[in-house]
Amino acid sequence: MNSLQNQFSEAWDQMYDKLDSWIESLVTNLPNIIIAVVVFLIALILARYTNKLLLRALEKTTLQQSMRRVIARISAIVVVILALFLILGILNLSKALNTVLAGAGVMGLAVGLALQSALANTYSGIVLSYIKKIKIGDWVKTNDYEGEVVDIDLRALTIKQKDNNLVFIPNKQVIENPFKNYSSTPQSRVILECGVGYGSDLEEVQELTVNTIIDNFEVPETPEDVLFLYREFGGSSINFEIRFWINSSSGLEVAKAKSKAIILIKKAYKKADINIPFPMRTLDFGNQLDRFFESNEKETTNEK
Repeated sequence: MNSLQNQFSEAWDQMYDKLDSWIESLVTNLPNIIIAVVVFLIALILARYTNKLLLRALEKTTLQQSMRRVIARISAIVVVILALFLILGILNLSKALNTVLAGAGVMGLAVGLALQSALANTYSGIVLSYIKKIKIGDWVKTNDYEGEVVDIDLRALTIKQKDNNLVFIPNKQVIENPFKNYSSTPQSRVILECGVGYGSDLEEVQELTVNTIIDNFEVPETPEDVLFLYREFGGSSINFEIRFWINSSSGLEVAKAKSKAIILIKKAYKKADINIPFPMRTLDFGNQLDRFFESNEKETTNEK
């Protein structure tokens, strides 16, 4: 019993001495801790203002807006990292800093393997910010999503769709897959398909359709402003295709132009008494009715 009390007393004394040592160390290093906290807060504020100041300074350059944002964000991160190194020095953790730097190679390899996908997205984000084929405000289509580019960061490309919803596409997928940029050219081509009845005057239909487009759209003056082509003899109509250019850099504007063209062509055809047929289906019940009457006659004869 005395042995157990002695062991408990020794353990208590060791714990008390340890706590006393920690408290003494905390009191001794309290000014350094306060200074470290202040330095960290100042670093956060400085990083924020560095981001804003760099954005304003880079606006005078020819860099794209997305590239300017990436440079400003990286600069802010560098400010915070430098502050962390300074804080380690203030807390007299230089030995720990040396240990961290010594193991940085091994840790970097391990982290690189674990964050392979994230690092690929970061690198792809820098590439997207630098190239001029895509920038904020462009109307693009990539990975089966279409909309306006509203942000390019180190992780994802943000697209605002027609329904005003945001889609976040990882930068790696944008780089590795084809994408269509409607804003890369000042003009877009509208392609509209329709059909007219077999009794229509095809030359009259072509002339009326082309003139309707030319009179209502500002098409560029080129030899192929409006291209009209008959495509096939359909089941109930002769189908054609009309193509024309509009001054547009957005897929939404192309859709609106196509809708407007449909309304105008329908009005013009109605005024000129040109028929736009629709598929018709005829149901023949003749054979079934004959069998029905024959079966009734046989039943009447058998009854007699």
